[in-house]
Amino acid sequence: MHSNPFNNISKTQSSIEAFLDQDERKDQLRLLTAGSVDDGKSTLIGRLLFDSKKLYEDQLVALRRDSKRVGNAGEHIDYALLLDGLKAEREEGITIDVAYRYFSTNKRKFIIADTPGHEQYTRNMITGGSTANLAIILVDSRNGVITQTRRHTFLASLLGIRHLVLAVNKMDLVAFDEKVFKDIVADFRAFTTPLGLDDVTCIPLSALEGDNVVEKSDRTPWYDGPSLLEFLENVHIGNDHNLKDFRFPVQYVSRPNLDFRGFCGKVVSGVVRVGDEVCALPSGKRSHIKRIVKPYAPSVPTTEKGCAKEAYVDYAFPPQSVTLVLTDEIDVSRGEMLVHPDNLPFVGRTFSTMLVWMDEEAMNDPKKSYYLKQTTNTTRCRIDHIDYKIDVNTMEHSAVTALHLNEIARVAIQTSKPLFFDAYDSNKPTGSFILIDPITNSTA
Repeated sequence: MHSNPFNNISKTQSSIEAFLDQDERKDQLRLLTAGSVDDGKSTLIGRLLFDSKKLYEDQLVALRRDSKRVGNAGEHIDYALLLDGLKAEREEGITIDVAYRYFSTNKRKFIIADTPGHEQYTRNMITGGSTANLAIILVDSRNGVITQTRRHTFLASLLGIRHLVLAVNKMDLVAFDEKVFKDIVADFRAFTTPLGLDDVTCIPLSALEGDNVVEKSDRTPWYDGPSLLEFLENVHIGNDHNLKDFRFPVQYVSRPNLDFRGFCGKVVSGVVRVGDEVCALPSGKRSHIKRIVKPYAPSVPTTEKGCAKEAYVDYAFPPQSVTLVLTDEIDVSRGEMLVHPDNLPFVGRTFSTMLVWMDEEAMNDPKKSYYLKQTTNTTRCRIDHIDYKIDVNTMEHSAVTALHLNEIARVAIQTSKPLFFDAYDSNKPTGSFILIDPITNSTA
């Protein structure tokens, strides 16, 4: 008896499709690491990738070679070299730019942003943390909670990051002393409580030697919590999305033929269902959802009209990108927004906001105008006045007339046309924006 090779091919194809389908269903956790210089951020992520077997053979060979040539970990493998890719980073042994790494386990996909610890690179941390669900704040167990720790924690709270991990690193250098760990945890919680950061998990570890990074360590018998990877795999982020306030910024109007007119975009918050009444802003015109169309996938069978059979869904939720078809022919274009009529965002041309200045050129001319980009909407704006500047090291407020690189302030902004926005605390996608210098085209 000879097995049919076509059956084996069919089984292999089915297995691959099942694997891809399972991989597609995994949720994604975006996280950042922050800490003072030489606290071990890059080493921790490198160790996480190494111990979870997520490195290719050529990467391992290059890592061992570079560790001997330019490493800063003595006889150990220098895991930081996996992330510190810039020549200056390797020479100085520090992180300068944001480095992103992608990996996945059987439970979840991860995007890690390794952000710099220097105060002069505050804007880099803001960039890396603007889309993060979780922040890992590293402290050196020999130094405890220091000024940089407080600064990074404050920035994480400013960015609306809801989940924090306090990673007390280099526990091997204090003989895994339980009292040292508990004292650091007490200091950190005393600082985070007034900031409203309730979801804080504290883990003692040694990034260089791998204790409590992927596997629980025998050297911390007094610690009964999870390892870092176990926590990252299981932390619940499903409630991070705002499922209450439906907001659909229109990105593109799809008109492929006379029989179809749909509005393309991403559901940034809330849930929309077929039959729901929606209101278009700023016109206030109302209609109902006739169809919700998913993006076309080549693997989905098509009908005789070329439309995917399974493209229509009954509802959509964040962060899905869909096309909404309305029952009425109302005029809606890019930059406008579809919402539920009984749940409207703020609509206006003036608002107060926290601003992180990221431009080399100072903001000192009150008459200068900028482009403001919020969701799919772009308009001209100017900064009316600065309420106060925040010292990110001491949290003190001070009156200023100009903003310089990496400074953070509360300001009042006036726009040329109305925006549709929510408070950042309740809805990050509609409560955030960027300013663009119209002359240099750089993000200010």
